[in-house]
Amino acid sequence: MRVRLGYVAIALGLPKVTSSSNVTYTYYKKLVAKEEKINKLKKVSYSNIVDLKKILEYNIKNNIHFYRITSALIPLATHPDVNWDYRNIFSVEFKLLGDIIKDNNMRVDTHPDQFNVINSIDEKVVENTKRNLWFHANLFNDMGYPFGKMVLHVGSAAGGKDAALKRFENNFKRYPDEITSKLILENDDKTFTAKETLQLCKNLGVPMVLDVHHHICNNDGDDIVEILPDIFDTWNGEAFSPKIHFSTPKDNPKDRKHADFIDGHHFVEFIESCKPLNRDIDIMLETKKKDLALYGLVHSIKKLRKDWKWIDSSTFEL
Repeated sequence: MRVRLGYVAIALGLPKVTSSSNVTYTYYKKLVAKEEKINKLKKVSYSNIVDLKKILEYNIKNNIHFYRITSALIPLATHPDVNWDYRNIFSVEFKLLGDIIKDNNMRVDTHPDQFNVINSIDEKVVENTKRNLWFHANLFNDMGYPFGKMVLHVGSAAGGKDAALKRFENNFKRYPDEITSKLILENDDKTFTAKETLQLCKNLGVPMVLDVHHHICNNDGDDIVEILPDIFDTWNGEAFSPKIHFSTPKDNPKDRKHADFIDGHHFVEFIESCKPLNRDIDIMLETKKKDLALYGLVHSIKKLRKDWKWIDSSTFEL
């Protein structure tokens, strides 16, 4: 069983580097000339792309193979009143990013924000979500990276869970394959449990991302060990191993806020619960301290389980 660790978006080991600099629509509207507006978007986007390249190179140098790209890479990319041609403008840069990822056998994905709700009862939200998800699908396409996935929550429970799940299925089937083939679904900490999300994934034939802490907060009494095999099986036939999200609560076991670092004892316990299944897994650490938390967790694991074999600085076997 091989486990790879990853982190989200910001590399704190690279001070003053960010791939998420923004241009607000309010600021954009204040710019008078069209050329001035486009130049501002181009300048900030180019800075983000350059910094993303720096982060990818940092990950390669530090043997970190799993990484989540920010959803804020291109400012106002999906705003209906802006609609600028960033894909052509940065086509060479996107391909370069994709070449770096592929040449170094990295796994990258994205996580569109919580405002993207496929099963909303508001048709406008459903359409806005489709437009936003096109951005992610197009990014993977422009990078020439066919393995890209985007993580999404099930979303709204309006009208009751059964109706909401059915609405998700119906709307999902209306979306283009270019989007749905890249979606992976995650259980959440308030509404849809791991078991409910798993059933939806089975119905739709899409992989499930288990969020361990969300399961602790919201589980209806289900034992995660009992459904882990079925969760992992949703990844059968995929290019990569099952993906898991792992975080430590900030203050108490059911605190939904993420702590700065990962509790090594809890992490080791979870890994040992996965061991009988003997499946390789990739674990995205969702923490405030990003890559620094990854290094801290590695240090904790080495102290707690001296017999686990390390392949490199972010990958171990047991």
